[in-house]
Amino acid sequence: MSELALLRAEALGCRRCPLWRNATQTVFGAGPAPAAMMLVGEQPGDREDVAGQPFVGPAGQLLDQALAEAGIDRATVYVTNAVKHFKNEPRGKRRLHKKPDASEIEACRWWLDRERELVRPRLTVALGATAAAALLKRETTIARLRGRAIESESGSLWITVHPSYLLRLPDETSRQREFVRFVNDLQGAGRWLAQRSAPLS
Repeated sequence: MSELALLRAEALGCRRCPLWRNATQTVFGAGPAPAAMMLVGEQPGDREDVAGQPFVGPAGQLLDQALAEAGIDRATVYVTNAVKHFKNEPRGKRRLHKKPDASEIEACRWWLDRERELVRPRLTVALGATAAAALLKRETTIARLRGRAIESESGSLWITVHPSYLLRLPDETSRQREFVRFVNDLQGAGRWLAQRSAPLS
């Protein structure tokens, strides 16, 4: 069993913060290791919580579409989340998404750091403000840092929006416009990697 598989198995019993109580299961990252690119989102959603896999719901389907249009094969990318349990508020038969707070992000950073050590990405793409905060270890705004490489303690980072942001936009015109911007961000990340391509050892 690989080190990453062992880490995934260990994470299944995670009790580092209280979020496990209302979640079905830990949703660990998925993809190859090593991988040149790692995508980090906020947390699993309802679909991911049930399936036990990251980015398989509506936001994940939109991400797949954007990656394809950007010329990036998802099979070559490692995808994970800053927080590994679905934070939610039960509302009848539904479970409403709740944004993880700083203490929950901090508690889960241990897993994210271990994943990054084993996957060894040359570029980590933060999808949304929560992922960016987890990787930069401080709050930040997407608009200020979006669409360019940033050097940090966590290595080379690229910041863009989370695909769920596109799903929340009120009209089709806005969604189409922001989808094109999202694809452009991913293309930029791919070009940055291509310019610095070197064999992974």
